[in-house]
Amino acid sequence: MKQFFEFVKKECFHIFRDRRTLIILFGMPVVLIVLFGFAITNEIRHARVAVLDYSQDALSHGLVNKITASTYFDLAENLRSEKDILPAFRKGDIRMVIVIPNGFSRDFIRERKASIQLLTDASDPNTATTLINYANAIIGRYQQEQTNLQHLPLTIHPEVRMVYNPMLKSVFLFVPGVMTLILMLVCAMMTSITITREKELGTMEILLVSPLRPMLIIAGKVVPYVLLSFFISIIILCLGSWIFGMPVKGSILLLLSACGLFCLTALSLGILISSLTNSQQTAMMVSMMGLLLPTILLSGFVYPIESMPVPLQIVSNILPAKWFIIILKDIMLKGSGLRQIALPMGILGGMTCFFLIVSLRKFKIRLS
Repeated sequence: MKQFFEFVKKECFHIFRDRRTLIILFGMPVVLIVLFGFAITNEIRHARVAVLDYSQDALSHGLVNKITASTYFDLAENLRSEKDILPAFRKGDIRMVIVIPNGFSRDFIRERKASIQLLTDASDPNTATTLINYANAIIGRYQQEQTNLQHLPLTIHPEVRMVYNPMLKSVFLFVPGVMTLILMLVCAMMTSITITREKELGTMEILLVSPLRPMLIIAGKVVPYVLLSFFISIIILCLGSWIFGMPVKGSILLLLSACGLFCLTALSLGILISSLTNSQQTAMMVSMMGLLLPTILLSGFVYPIESMPVPLQIVSNILPAKWFIIILKDIMLKGSGLRQIALPMGILGGMTCFFLIVSLRKFKIRLS
């Protein structure tokens, strides 16, 4: 075991000494054009909404039908009481809740004004603002239809409330995304390059004939990156909390456990890449095109997944970054517990086991 720790110490020194930067010249333009062309859009389609209609009259039904008839919103469920609102948001697939009070039709016709409430999940402030703008525009058109375009003092006043991020701070979106991006960069990319460098330089044969077992050699190479990435995640959390006021409403221990699990997932992915490649340049290209860019564009970090074409939405499900961002938002912004994040945690755990099994089958303990 002493030899193993010395090996880990050597790898730590090597990380700090290696300052080379590899530039990818081919393949990157094609990937950028394809991903940016399909993923970048300001429009959101088929956002799932829930309705809490206390009025249950013809005017309120007409308004709900008007909103859900557009391509922007899909009616997911009808709620029965205010107690169902937060559980609906916690499910993760409800983007907005429309609350219509009692006497909506009476207030609109007799009192010359009526109010409704729009509640959005502001853990993604850009999406929340866009959905509110869509809803306000549809409500305005519906009001004009009811007044027959006459200038009558009949108005509907939407009461907007942003849930989880009332100030619409974009940093609440970027802190989880940046953490995911950095951990993926440090764990997966650097691990794949480090192991592949030993194979490319021919030093892997020397390591394989050492007293250490092959699995201990791989573990010794990835342990420094585990420690480094875990330390970086703590720094990001501290900076986000101290400088930007990023809340952590859930359990700190659960959050750190999720970070550790994602580090293991990314490391196992880096080991898999290194077992399939024989040069640093190839490992870098695979990491950049297969991990870094999809993490930025297809994980929900910058652009909402709902606005992407269905094939890209399907591809996003196989990205560990998507599930880790969901976990971070749920713990930090919504205060979710283990039961609420059990599904994404289980998916990350399954991905980790799958990547490790495939890596062990592909890794060659004898080099020719």
